[in-house]
Order: sequence, then C-alpha cells, then structure tokens
Amino acid sequence: MKTDAKNNRLPDFIQDRLNFFVRDLIQSNNNGKHLVLGKRPSQGDIVLQSNDYLSLANHPLIRARLKKAIDDTHDSVFMSAIFLQDDESKPSLEHQLAEFAHFDSCLLSQSGWNANTALLQTICAPGSNVYIDFFAHMSMWEGARYANATIHPFMHNNCDHLLKQIKRHGPGIIVVDSIYSTIGTIAPLAELVAIAKETGSAILVDESHSLGTHGKNGAGLLAELGLSDQVDFMTASLAKTFAYRAGVIWANNNVNQCVPFVGYPAIFSSTILPYEIAALEATLDVIKSADERRERLFHNTHILSTGLNRLGINIRSQSQIIALETGDERNTEKVRDYLEDNGIFGAVFCRPATSKTKNIIRLSLTSSVTAEQIDRILSVCQNAVNRSDLYFK
Repeated sequence: MKTDAKNNRLPDFIQDRLNFFVRDLIQSNNNGKHLVLGKRPSQGDIVLQSNDYLSLANHPLIRARLKKAIDDTHDSVFMSAIFLQDDESKPSLEHQLAEFAHFDSCLLSQSGWNANTALLQTICAPGSNVYIDFFAHMSMWEGARYANATIHPFMHNNCDHLLKQIKRHGPGIIVVDSIYSTIGTIAPLAELVAIAKETGSAILVDESHSLGTHGKNGAGLLAELGLSDQVDFMTASLAKTFAYRAGVIWANNNVNQCVPFVGYPAIFSSTILPYEIAALEATLDVIKSADERRERLFHNTHILSTGLNRLGINIRSQSQIIALETGDERNTEKVRDYLEDNGIFGAVFCRPATSKTKNIIRLSLTSSVTAEQIDRILSVCQNAVNRSDLYFK
C-alpha cells in the first residue's frame, strides 16, 4: 500500500493498524468506500436517514426563537458546566424538562452519549453489576466500561434471561433503551421495572427514540405507561425528535447534584450555550402541541411496516425505526445500491453497530413522509424481493 510522507513518519504498529482498517472497512467494498457511503441523494429521492421524527428542524417558531436568542445573548459562558451549578446559573429548561417527563430532577448534558457515560460513571462503583440489553446503545456499554463495572449482557428484550443473570450475580443496574435504534423494537418496560423492584436493582432507561414521539404531549414511553415515578434514571439525546444537539439525564433522586462534579464528560466539556437553551425551549413548546404530527408519524409507520411484512420482509419494528435486515456485508452493499439506484436512501448499520453478518438498512420515518412516497418505497422493495441476487433475512 502506498503511503505519503506524513504517514511514513508513524511508527509501524500504528500504521499497520490504520492500513488494516483501510483494507477491511473501505477497500473490501465494491465502490472503494465505507459501507455506509453509497450514492448521494438527488432531487426527488426519498431520504429516510434522519432522526427528526416530527420534522421540526426547519420549524419557523423554533428558527425565530433561535435567531432572536443569538441576537440577544451577550453572556460569555464558554466554560465547563461545573462552574454553573448554582441556582442562578442553572437554566429553567431543566425544570421544564423534569416536569415534562414526570421526574423529580433533570440535568442537561452536551449529548446523549455524554449523558449516558457521565451518569453510569457516577452511579457505578468499580465491580458494580450492570445488566445491559444486548441491543442497548453503545454509549451505555462505554459508560459501564468507564466505571470499571462488571457487565452482564442479557438477550434482547428477554426478561427471563435478565432475571436468571441477576439471581446468579446479585443486584445491579438494569440498562435498556425504550426503543432500540437498530431494529426499532420496544422494551418491555413494565416487566423490567417489576424485575428491578423484585431484585433490589436500579433501572436506567434511554428514551432517545421515544421522547417527543410517544406519550401524552410527547413525554415518552415511561410517562405513557405511568412508570416515570418507578424508574431511577432516564436519559435521552436531543438530537432526535428535538432536532438539536444536547443530552438529558432525569432522575428521582439526587444524582443531578453529583454528575456535574463526578462524571468526566460533564466536567471536561463546555456547557450548552444560552441561545441553544432558547432553541430547545422553543422545541419543547412545539413538541407538546404536536399531536397531529405524532398521529401522522404513527400512521406512516403502520402503513410501511404492514406493507413490508406483506412483501415477505421480516420487520421486527414496533416503532418509526424500520430495519431491513440484509445479512452479510456484500448483500447489504447490493441492497443499498439497488435501493439508491431507485431513489430510496436508508442508513446502513454495519460494524461496529452490528455484527459482520447482521447488517441492516434502517429506514427512519418522519411525520412529513407522504402516502405517495410510502407507495414508492413499497414498490421498490417489492422489486428487490423478487430479485434472485438480493435477499432479506
């Protein structure tokens, strides 16, 4: 492999590692690019790659409030949030979000990743038992690793396996997503909460893909099921339905007093800026009154999921995240190319988000997808199913 002069200055053990990644992840594909990189969409193509489920990114009220806040902001708060934990400095948005999700307290974070890693680093002592669903978001796996916790994976949505693990190893922290970001399944939250109570364990639920879309006023699945007051911790990324960049930690305890001073991502990152807070406050207002958008989203989800199942494609999703399970990398590349050649763009999930033989093409539905677009997606998928050179798991 040719390398330029700059690369030649690297020690061999580093260059060999980089060269391996290039060969394994890029050069092994037919187009000479990473598997997630297919074509670029053109005008009129249907792009189902965004997590902006309620189509709020360009909402006029949110944009107007953001612009005004930028003009009105004169504070210089380019610092860690560790210095801004007094009552006068803390944003009112935290109180608003706590009330919204029916939790006692709320703490803003720079991202969903930071929320999960900082929280788990704070609540897990070295050696603590962490029981984590096999499909849980990588940020929660990494948070447990940061804390040197003992990780016990359990089979996806399998409460019997979870209970066996806890009986074998003792109480710990149960870690799940409410909606799983790969295949769109929903966690059996009521059963999980009951197991936490029965075994003396704590429970953490990541609602990144259900906050804003589910529950009364979009308050999430825990609120919809009346479980908020029975769950110890809830987290979310605000880069999904909130269409911005931030994370949140909710709790029914005093963890919000500890995370800013214990969790490394909280300490060693800059705070969220005032104009960003204003945009998120505006988004929260819009989400609370977005019932019509939520109804359209659920309608779109039902029509597409039902249609794909009728075509013989196994859709395990129970949500707006619909996964086409495409198996190995070569078939995934072929399916991706066929869909994109016909104007349908999903998001390829491959290593390290999946195993090498269990790749998916994720279709993320939004409230703005039209009936005509769903018909077109189903037509293209029907043609794909009929091709002998493509397969779906």
